Amino acid sequence: MLSFSYPWFQSAQLFFKRISSRIAAKFINIGQEATFFRDNLVGKLCKSLAISGLILYVFYILLSNHPCCQSSNFFTNLTHKWGSHPMVTTDSPTNLSDLVFGIAASVNTWRTKRIYIDAWWRPNITRGYLFLERTPTYFLPWPSSFPPFRVSENISRYQPYNKHRMPHAIRMVRVIAETYREENKGVRWYVMADDDTVLFIDNLVEVLARYDHRKYFYIGMNSECVTSNIDHSFEMAFGGAGYALSYPLAEALARNLDVCIKRYPTLYGSDHILQSCVADLGVSLTQEKGFHQIDLHGDLSGLLSAHPESPFLSLHHLDVTDPLFPSMNRNESVVRLMEAAKLDQSRLLQQTICYHKPYNWSFSISWGYSIQIYESIYPPSVLERPLQTFVPWKRIRMPPYMFNTRFPSKNPCEAPHVFFFESAEKIKGEQIVSTYVRKFPRLLPACSSSGNHSNDHISKVRVFSPLTRLHGTGNRRECCDIVRVAKMNVSEVKFRACMKDEIVG
Repeated sequence: MLSFSYPWFQSAQLFFKRISSRIAAKFINIGQEATFFRDNLVGKLCKSLAISGLILYVFYILLSNHPCCQSSNFFTNLTHKWGSHPMVTTDSPTNLSDLVFGIAASVNTWRTKRIYIDAWWRPNITRGYLFLERTPTYFLPWPSSFPPFRVSENISRYQPYNKHRMPHAIRMVRVIAETYREENKGVRWYVMADDDTVLFIDNLVEVLARYDHRKYFYIGMNSECVTSNIDHSFEMAFGGAGYALSYPLAEALARNLDVCIKRYPTLYGSDHILQSCVADLGVSLTQEKGFHQIDLHGDLSGLLSAHPESPFLSLHHLDVTDPLFPSMNRNESVVRLMEAAKLDQSRLLQQTICYHKPYNWSFSISWGYSIQIYESIYPPSVLERPLQTFVPWKRIRMPPYMFNTRFPSKNPCEAPHVFFFESAEKIKGEQIVSTYVRKFPRLLPACSSSGNHSNDHISKVRVFSPLTRLHGTGNRRECCDIVRVAKMNVSEVKFRACMKDEIVG
């Protein structure tokens, strides 16, 4: 290393050392001030964020609990805007006001079929229209107790495309477009039916509430008879049974119906035209077993005494079958069935099975309609198959039905004692008691193989059921106990929830 002994050089060296130390001190001071500023800024920012978050949380709590905002869609809309899953919905539950009914009818048959509309229509509550081929002059002034009527539009422009065997096919299929035109605000579902369809609208609301009304749904059921489904389509909802269209699907059909009518000029009837239009839109039938076309003749008691485990939604063709109840006409029978429906529509025709083991008796209860008592023990898998008391719409194909049946028998161990619904009322303890009476004797001896325990002396059965609604799909049947075998010729049965893993029988 070089060393210099000149005085001026030593003075310069001392000067630069002092300058360097001052500069270093200045940089240290600047670093400390920067650190202080940073810490101060971060602290203030964190404090501000905490206060802002608290204010927003309080605002959310106050807004979501304020009475005026209880039914608000504010947060729903925010959720939808920021990418919620399309199957998630925070809409209010579907209720009767969300449904609009389109009813295809005729002036020529209105006198005899209006009893069926009168059974289920609720004036000033249900929404919908009755579509007629002409003004019902003979029935004016039109009663307010019936759906308001509309005269169907002129369809002469479709004449080149009208090669259908059903003469009114085009007019009837256009009911969906004309219903949509009349009512398209605040609608979730369009329900289409005929003037001889009996609907059970509380159950219908409950079933439709399970589906997302913002999607494309075509909900109904095909016919009970194989022949009818072959003649039309196994993928078709039969209009007499009624079917439901979600709002987006009804809107799409209304816009494209003219094209569909011209595309399918030779199909038999309106239901098949509509199903073909729905298929063109890429939508398939969603089946609900509670819709009943009733392409049957004769005695329906066997079918109605073993209804599938699904809410009872409709009946059709009651003017070509026997009355539902013995010793009554058709009108009286419908009124009787609706009496049970008014008290508990959710249990109507739902089958409950229980046993009285000391006498080897099997009880099959179709709530609000009938009770069958067998003098032998039969498992549910047998009793849930309807007795074939009816005949098919057409005697052409075998097998005739879309479900399994049992043939009626004169064997005293196989033939049931039958009791029909008479009345129902609410009683203390949040219960409903329904009464069923024997209308005719069985005229057979006791079942000897089960101990000769005759049921002939019983003339009436009372059933005690909860007042709460029965919820269907995904749940088990209710269980029941025979709480009194025969006191003054009356038996009593009490419904209850089945125990965990309980096997009936």
